[in-house]
Amino acid sequence: MSKNLLIVESPAKAKTIENILGKDFTVVSCKGHIRDLPKEDNAIDVNNNFIPTYIIPDDKKQVVKELTRLAKSASDVWLATDEDREGEAISWHLCEVLGLDEKKTKRIVFHEITKPAILKAVQNPRIINRNVVDAQQARRVVDRLVGFKISPILWRKIARQGVLSAGRVQSVAVRLVVEREREIEQFKVSSYYKITAQFKIKDASGKQVLLKAELPETFSQEKDARQFLEKCIGAVFTIEKIEVKPAKKSPAPPFTTSTLQQDASRKLGFSVAQTMQIAQKLYEAGKITYMRTDSTNLSDTARQAMGKQITEEYGPKYWQERQYKTKSDSAQEAHEAIRPTYFDVRNAGDTTDEKKLYELIWKRAMASQMSDAQLERTIVDIGISTQPEKLQAKGEVIKFDGFLKLYIESALDDEEENEEETILPPLKVGQTLDLKQMLATERFKRPPARYNEASLVRNLEELGIGRPSTYAPIISTIQQRGYVVKENREGELRPFRILTLTGPAESKPNTLTAITDKEKTGVEKAKLFPTDMGRVVNDFLVKHFENIVNYDFTANIEKSFDEIAHGKKQWNKVIGEFYYPFNETVEHTLKTAERETGERMLGEEPQTGKPVVARLGKFGPMIQIGSAEDEDKPRFASVLPPLTLNSITLEQALELFKLPKEIGVYEGKNMKVGVGRFGPYVLHNNKFYSLPKNTDPLLINQEEAIAIIEAKKEAEANKIIQSFENGAIQILNGKFGPYIKAGTQNVKIPKSKDPKTLTLQDCHDLIAETETKQPATGKQAKVPANALQVFENGSIQILDGRYGPYIKANGKNITLPKNADPKTITLEECKQLIAAVSSGGKKTSKKTAKS
Repeated sequence: MSKNLLIVESPAKAKTIENILGKDFTVVSCKGHIRDLPKEDNAIDVNNNFIPTYIIPDDKKQVVKELTRLAKSASDVWLATDEDREGEAISWHLCEVLGLDEKKTKRIVFHEITKPAILKAVQNPRIINRNVVDAQQARRVVDRLVGFKISPILWRKIARQGVLSAGRVQSVAVRLVVEREREIEQFKVSSYYKITAQFKIKDASGKQVLLKAELPETFSQEKDARQFLEKCIGAVFTIEKIEVKPAKKSPAPPFTTSTLQQDASRKLGFSVAQTMQIAQKLYEAGKITYMRTDSTNLSDTARQAMGKQITEEYGPKYWQERQYKTKSDSAQEAHEAIRPTYFDVRNAGDTTDEKKLYELIWKRAMASQMSDAQLERTIVDIGISTQPEKLQAKGEVIKFDGFLKLYIESALDDEEENEEETILPPLKVGQTLDLKQMLATERFKRPPARYNEASLVRNLEELGIGRPSTYAPIISTIQQRGYVVKENREGELRPFRILTLTGPAESKPNTLTAITDKEKTGVEKAKLFPTDMGRVVNDFLVKHFENIVNYDFTANIEKSFDEIAHGKKQWNKVIGEFYYPFNETVEHTLKTAERETGERMLGEEPQTGKPVVARLGKFGPMIQIGSAEDEDKPRFASVLPPLTLNSITLEQALELFKLPKEIGVYEGKNMKVGVGRFGPYVLHNNKFYSLPKNTDPLLINQEEAIAIIEAKKEAEANKIIQSFENGAIQILNGKFGPYIKAGTQNVKIPKSKDPKTLTLQDCHDLIAETETKQPATGKQAKVPANALQVFENGSIQILDGRYGPYIKANGKNITLPKNADPKTITLEECKQLIAAVSSGGKKTSKKTAKS
């Protein structure tokens, strides 16, 4: 055992650093957080300065035990967790749990995992910064109070217990998405006509080319556009003015967390979470600097190294040293932007995605220290002899490419059409131009662009909401909770008009024609859409907790956390200023708020005259015919994507009540399509086959249903690896790898075993081995009739409840994720879900289902 024990967060980081420090140091990982708030709502003592109670989760007890053993035998303990607030808090928790003296324990930080950076950090240790710890603790406490106070209200007023939750920042992100969607829905599309012209002209080599020009103004009516074209019949087009201006383009700063997420999205198609996962691996491997930062600062050493590399590779005229000032007031200039650790390394990473992201980071950082691009922009005014309006042609020439040799920024979304700049042929004032054709094309004004993950991060940052370490969790959480979905939309065809004036040719006069063409509109790729649940929850929060989802309030509390980190405010006083008025609102809302359903009246059922309503029920969006006061019970039907409460029509709603319906015959058996608690399905020969996502069950035909059945049968055939004892014991391919299925018991196959070569005896041995590992719980627990699987003498059961399958363990019910198959889930996977709930993950419910 070395006398120096250095603790980091991740095993990969530990391995890299141990190789640098050598035998004098033992480097180990604490594997992230070792303490957290318990899941109970009494974790914060609101009557005692908001002092939190922390526990060590079960899955971290062994880690803590080993760290304690190592710390006792070391003369010096070094804490090298990440340099952000979360990392500082983890170091403090380590001191508390391991019994370390906070004043004597050495805390080191570094922006990159390189030998010089690590050795410099070891030479300059400090103590834990309690101000930074308090800022992180304040954030955690406030978020816990918001979640545990508001979530039960949502369960009472909107949906069943455990389904909904509210978060201080996630709720604001949902509000942004909902409000943008409503802007789009309320946008009134209007058309206009754009005039463009093409002239035949000779270039420098004498070859005939086309000069493109356009009218700066547009026309709102087709008749006005037609009138303009008619006036151009027989006109002479002459160049009246040529204006040439020098221009330049400057490079963007090196990446911060949010700009990396944005550029990786638009250039590589990465999600925000994917970008951070890949960046984490590059950082831990020592390839890039720390990836959670809002600073655009570059160290003197880094700028000098970049200048040397640029000069050697491209020449001295391409180097222009720059130091960028970070726009964010909360940014710490002592931190650095995201950059490569070694600039002479052009390619790095173990996977294709890692290599792509590294290249993006390398190019952006290098370009930030390169010269401006020098341009020449030309504007040509073209006169029309028959009217005063002038056409314009624009061109751009790159005189010196500068940073453009390496890196070009691209648009984050499709809010604006990009104008194409072209190189113009030789032109002179007074030159007459030969018209080929002039078009008046109908165009349509666009609504605001929907958010994608990257543009939502950009907007959160601009509003001062969230911080580098929170952007990815925010985006993931709002999707996991079912408030927002990321989807592609195919769009629809839309007609548009084109008027064409052809130039005179071979003594033929100008001709003016008009046609109607079609174009696709509404095409969306990986955009964020609010769900019905997201809309209803947002409206409830805006109505009753306007402060919590107010953009300024959320940004201001972030600033308060920053002030705590800088020692300007006391953390529990900041929480008190927030909590007491907030708690009064909670009490008032519990007493006075009515149930929120997002109800929308669609009309009446023609046969009965009963009202038809779209609303949110306890278990999702639905259509209701009739009311509770009627003599007959109301009828209900689920609303399925792509339909929503906001978009469904009366006709579409009434169609839902025609399900289930027969759609044909296959292999001598009838096929029915319907909707069940797990979604739309095809029923054939007493077996259910789920329809693909966003498939409308009302539109599916016999051929499509047969294709779904055959695809499922083929998948099931491929799933079986081996079968013994007439199928009583099977080796199957599962979502999480191969496993043995024996009755209601599923046994995971170790990675060291080949499932294709296992014998029946091997299967029996693995089953027996699993059973011997199960804790003795006395007599077998009672197994209810709705049990799908039973583990550990009945102490863990998979039950088929009224509202879906769930795990019953330790007197608690845990809802299974939608993508988990209750019949094939293994014991280990169940334990992972139970552990996730125990460590403060998904909420549980004692009333999730009724057996």
